[in-house]
Amino acid sequence: MPKPNKTSVTNVVDNKDDRVLAKALVERKLLTLQQAKSALAELQNGEASKTLEQYLIESGTVAEEAILEVKASLWNVPFIDLKNYEVDPEVLDIIPSQMAKKYNFFPLFRIDGTLLIAMTDPKNIKIIDEVTQVTQLEISPALSSKDAVTDAIQRYYGVQEDETIVTEVPNEDLQDILEIIEAEEEQEDEEKSSADLERLAEDAPVVKMTNMVLIQSIVEGASDVHFNPEEDQLRVRYRVDGILRDSHHLPRNLQQAVISRIKILANLDIAENRIPQDGQMRLRLKDGRQIDIRVSTLPSAYGENVVLRILDKSAALLKLENLGFEEDVFDLTARLLSNAYGIILVTGPTGSGKTTTLYAALNRLNSIEKNVITLEDPIEYRLPLIRQSQVNHKAGMTFAKGLRAILRQDPDIVMVGEIRDSETANIAVQAALTGHLVLSTLHTNDAAGAVTRLEEMGIEPFLISTAVLGVQAQRLVRKICPDCKEEYKPNYDIPEDVLESFGLESEAESLKFYRGKGCKRCNQTGYRGRMSLMEVLPMTDGIRELVLKSASSEVIKRVAIQEGMRPLIEDGWIKVLKGITTLDEVMRVTNINSD
Repeated sequence: MPKPNKTSVTNVVDNKDDRVLAKALVERKLLTLQQAKSALAELQNGEASKTLEQYLIESGTVAEEAILEVKASLWNVPFIDLKNYEVDPEVLDIIPSQMAKKYNFFPLFRIDGTLLIAMTDPKNIKIIDEVTQVTQLEISPALSSKDAVTDAIQRYYGVQEDETIVTEVPNEDLQDILEIIEAEEEQEDEEKSSADLERLAEDAPVVKMTNMVLIQSIVEGASDVHFNPEEDQLRVRYRVDGILRDSHHLPRNLQQAVISRIKILANLDIAENRIPQDGQMRLRLKDGRQIDIRVSTLPSAYGENVVLRILDKSAALLKLENLGFEEDVFDLTARLLSNAYGIILVTGPTGSGKTTTLYAALNRLNSIEKNVITLEDPIEYRLPLIRQSQVNHKAGMTFAKGLRAILRQDPDIVMVGEIRDSETANIAVQAALTGHLVLSTLHTNDAAGAVTRLEEMGIEPFLISTAVLGVQAQRLVRKICPDCKEEYKPNYDIPEDVLESFGLESEAESLKFYRGKGCKRCNQTGYRGRMSLMEVLPMTDGIRELVLKSASSEVIKRVAIQEGMRPLIEDGWIKVLKGITTLDEVMRVTNINSD
């Protein structure tokens, strides 16, 4: 009996595809022979449900793109990186979106009678035959990653043609649509089958009404839309400039139809209403814009509560200069971002604009010479040239694990959506100390609190003082509507310490203050749009010395102010004195009572 060949991987496992791939990777020097044998043995012993490809990618041994290029070569098909591929828009009409989504392939271009499509499995003859029958074209398959194909389908197909929504709110009044629905059918509030729900959701007046609600929310600049079931109605509320307000009250008997319509658009299970669901949809507007919407459902006492998060892609293209920085604070932030390594943190509560600030910073830093990688939960906006990764807890892709993998990708700049635990904090600090510029967020009330928060996560003070470049705390305030702006006299006294800090104690009586009277453009609120209040704490020698002594956040903040840091409240007063926002608004977001 011949002895096993010690230079071969074929005697380790019986999976032919894995053996062929392992041999090819070794031949191309992407794996050593020992690595290949170990990986195959590991799969045989404890990872039988995985392929070699999945094992190597998840363990970080070989990059996914390198494996796909090898597989493409083995199968004699081209490898297509869809992230950098210009799609011919005319081919989108050749393939129905339902077919592309069902079989997870994407059409690339057509030459005469041949259509090139990107697939995750170019050997699947069944799919190729079916596409051939539908298109009456010869199909030439190419290989691409599953995530890239799925993303391309969502990005280019979005919603189907009959779901394309116009930018204008329809001429009909909502009440007219409701009357049409009620005249057609009085719907009973009872459990319905999946087929019944789908029929209701596709009813023309329901489609029109749902479109109207969504488009009106976009026109009014809402960041979120809430569909709240109540005992006798479905309440619709928009969050505009950070404040929820009533928009529509729909009859209770339309609740299932409207929510089912939203779930269909978001590819959710319309028959499942006992557990939370998460999905997303994309609206393609007739002016060419695409609006991404995240959908979340939650069972409640009177039915499913649905919240839509509207993601305006223009927010991802904001420049740092447009966020509301005062000139001196902007210069300080720009100096911090010019460092080659270290950590810059942005802090504040949920909804304070931290992610927008990070995207604006990345836009400033982004260049062809820099390898910029992000780890987000979830990815809210797609940025050109930047490699963006998403946390996936179900698959074991945590912030900590993802950050470790990113550091093996030769990054210059790393953006971590949020530092939530000590493991992520430790890796971020080590990354900063080994030559990477790290941007991230923390949930603290002010800039000084970020230092003590890192200490609570187990980071040694000497590491914090060395790694952290600076911390920016921020809040969002509503801006006075320019169309109804008026001068007024506040009915309470301005704190003396604020006046003293600006040298205005002798001019208190002559100061001018403004507010919005309320008009149609601002929906009678007096506000339209938002901007940031900011305080920036740089890691100076004085602050560094306090950090090494584990000083409290109160002490750090007091010394930082003495060194020139302008706290949030004072940044707010500058905006008030400039007539950009109101006293009430600044006091609201900084938790100061005006009474």
